[in-house]
Amino acid sequence: MASVPVYCLCRLPYDVTRFMIECDVCQDWFHGSCVGVEEDKAADIDQYHCPNCQVTHGPSVSKCRVGRDSGRPVKTGSAQFVRELRSRTFPSADEVLLKPTGAQLTVEFLEERSFSVPVLVLRKDGLGMNLPPSSFSVSDVEHYIGSDKEIDVIDVNRQADLKMKLGEFVEYYNSPNRDRVLNVISLEFSDTRLSNLVETPKIVRKLSWVENLWPEESIFERPNVQKYCLMGVKDSYTDFHIDFGGTSVWYHVLRGEKIFYLIRPTAANLSLFERWSSSSNQNELFFGDQVDMCYKCSLKQGNTLFIPTGWIHAVLTPVDCLAFGGNFLHSLNIDMQLRAYEIEKRLSTADLFRFPNFETVCWYVGKHLLDTFRGLRENRRHPATYLVHGAKALNNAFRSWTRKESLAEHEHEIPETIKTQQLVKDLAKEIRLVEVRVKGRAGSANGAGSSLQQFQPHMATLSDFDSEDELQIDETPPPRRRPSLSSLPRKLPRAKPCSDPHRIREPGEVDFDIEEDYTTDEEMLTVQGVKGGAGGILDLLKASKQVAGLDSALSEEAPASPSTRDAIQGMLSMANPPSSSSSSSSSSPLSISGGGEMLGLIKEKGGRAGWISGVKKSEKKTTFQRPGKRPVKRPARHLSDEESLDEQETLGTCFKDSDYVYPSLESDEEDHISKSKMKRKRNWDDTPWSPKARVTPTLPKQERPVREGARVASVETGLAAAAAKLAQQVSFCPTLCQNFYRCGPLHTITLDEHL
Repeated sequence: MASVPVYCLCRLPYDVTRFMIECDVCQDWFHGSCVGVEEDKAADIDQYHCPNCQVTHGPSVSKCRVGRDSGRPVKTGSAQFVRELRSRTFPSADEVLLKPTGAQLTVEFLEERSFSVPVLVLRKDGLGMNLPPSSFSVSDVEHYIGSDKEIDVIDVNRQADLKMKLGEFVEYYNSPNRDRVLNVISLEFSDTRLSNLVETPKIVRKLSWVENLWPEESIFERPNVQKYCLMGVKDSYTDFHIDFGGTSVWYHVLRGEKIFYLIRPTAANLSLFERWSSSSNQNELFFGDQVDMCYKCSLKQGNTLFIPTGWIHAVLTPVDCLAFGGNFLHSLNIDMQLRAYEIEKRLSTADLFRFPNFETVCWYVGKHLLDTFRGLRENRRHPATYLVHGAKALNNAFRSWTRKESLAEHEHEIPETIKTQQLVKDLAKEIRLVEVRVKGRAGSANGAGSSLQQFQPHMATLSDFDSEDELQIDETPPPRRRPSLSSLPRKLPRAKPCSDPHRIREPGEVDFDIEEDYTTDEEMLTVQGVKGGAGGILDLLKASKQVAGLDSALSEEAPASPSTRDAIQGMLSMANPPSSSSSSSSSSPLSISGGGEMLGLIKEKGGRAGWISGVKKSEKKTTFQRPGKRPVKRPARHLSDEESLDEQETLGTCFKDSDYVYPSLESDEEDHISKSKMKRKRNWDDTPWSPKARVTPTLPKQERPVREGARVASVETGLAAAAAKLAQQVSFCPTLCQNFYRCGPLHTITLDEHL
């Protein structure tokens, strides 16, 4: 078996947890603790000589320190850098800060301002925060956490990380002679006894995703980023950064002072920050000089500062300081949190400096937002705008994380209880429903206007008819395009102030109730069709006071104009032909209550048509109606010569008044163009003459012999389909539409086309 290599004076195998340094003479490796070399000082050694080689080659050679006078730039964190930073002037953060009292800092306060600028609270009263007394020291921190706790420490001069025992750092902190500047900013103590002495601000507890939405049964480790203890000596400096995962952060100075240099997270500044972070000479450039504005904020003892999502900031400690703080994700700036997270990934930030299980908590939040949107919609309440925008950004991130090419990188953070594809689909649906309701409130007035314009009557003129030389009844009205579902305006929701003054509003919910109408498009089409037809004639009839069954309020309206009365008279003459009976047809769902008979046309022999009222006309030609269906016409048969003459005489009783003739006949569906070119001899009998009427031949068509083998299957199929369609036509507009010109002169369109 191969032997394990050993190193150092102690001749032990390599241990990854122990610092080692290589001798430049013998190339052997030595533990720093065995040869008296500390890890943080190793960077200052140019050539290291181990104890054995020092006998022949002398002591180790240190690096030459070159000052600014030599032309080399000042390194970030160096003593000279700190001195120059102290002497510089910056715009005051008072230009952008909000300064509420602790009691004023509520969820509503931040929602109104979108938590887009830092918030400074001078006194902790009203924040709902528990802290140790100001006499609390780093030695007390050691007491509650334990001296053997290994912590991460920053060597400020070298801007490098190293590990120490808490007891060692406390000894250094309390020492009067410090040979270096060390800073502790990442000591999380939620799982220690010190946690019992510190309670985060109430506003943080209400907003935090981890505090409120992380399930106890989750198999993932709960992110502990809520409680940090920060211990820094004088001249400690932390360079510009965005807190991991785009988290917001709270700081409270218990003892000492902190100075923050704040930069807005604009698109330009974030781009510059990403470029600066990836540059090779980052530690030689002060990022505050590359942006348009860098604000300075001094945080004194007893002050509390809340820094929003994405704000780029650096921190200087002018005197020894003990502070508490914490990070939290929330719903007020979801989009910015995701942008910061993407910047971290592009910069290949080490996992140690990233928010633990960031994507996992996002999935839990996505499920929560879906339930929230559904609940608000079912209760006719509306989510706040920032929540809708955040949900959209989160759903876009979900799509990106679950793409086939990137799923392997992200699936380890997806909770097993989350059905990713279904969640993405359902959340997108709820977002669309919210956006439709929001747009609907703004466009409801315009929609109503367009609806009125769409159904506004277009009165026919004399030029719409042919000359008097062609006295023919136009049996083929021009086809009309049926209104589409999308062209009809929906009844849109309306926002009104909340009617319940005692209702408790949840974060992300607005103070408005939404009145919604969930009528389907098909129902809206039917309702609006009836209103566009029957409603108009009813208005005319109401104005003339000639409709039975109207209430007394309607009878008090002003009398109609002469032209309106003439139009009503014509319609009534149509509704009451001489041959009609007074019996009503109760089978039609569109019959007008109190209005008498159900009127219609039926086709008879030879393609002629006659009026039908009640059951009188059914002696010649009957119709049958299926439950819930339109009347179905029997197949027409050819008229004999005698019957044709009788029908021609019926034309003499065509319904008319002093101004208009209301033709009631329809012919066979012959070619309209051919008929328009044919000249007919004028009819000089007693039939009333009208320039709008056309007379067609009364003789029946001659029977032609059918050739054997001439039938084609496809033609037969087409004829059968046409016959089925014709059987569903309604011979009269049952809603008595006042816009009869839209239905054609003979009102022979189908009910669907009319509506």
